[in-house]
Amino acid sequence: MDSPTPIFEAIALQKCLKATYNKMVVTLAPHILYTRHDEMFMDAVTTDRDGRPPRELKLGTFKLAGLSDVEILNETFEAMHGLYDQGDDKYKGVTLFAVDPQSAAA
Repeated sequence: MDSPTPIFEAIALQKCLKATYNKMVVTLAPHILYTRHDEMFMDAVTTDRDGRPPRELKLGTFKLAGLSDVEILNETFEAMHGLYDQGDDKYKGVTLFAVDPQSAAA
């Protein structure tokens, strides 16, 4: 992925992303963009994987360098604060952008 601009936009507007990751087409609800070891990562909830919903909703970590064909969908999501904790230690001092902490849980 060349630029994180679509990630910033999707997080700000709480819109899902469609992308290819590990040769699979996924729909993601991105919650936070951050850095780790000078690389950019996004934590997101996968809502669809190769046309099928996941067995359970969970927050996954996606390295931006591994994402391709990223497209913002006209599908919104509510922040899933039960799965995502903005106060998690791994985000301290490295957060670039995150969903509004005031948004309601789904």
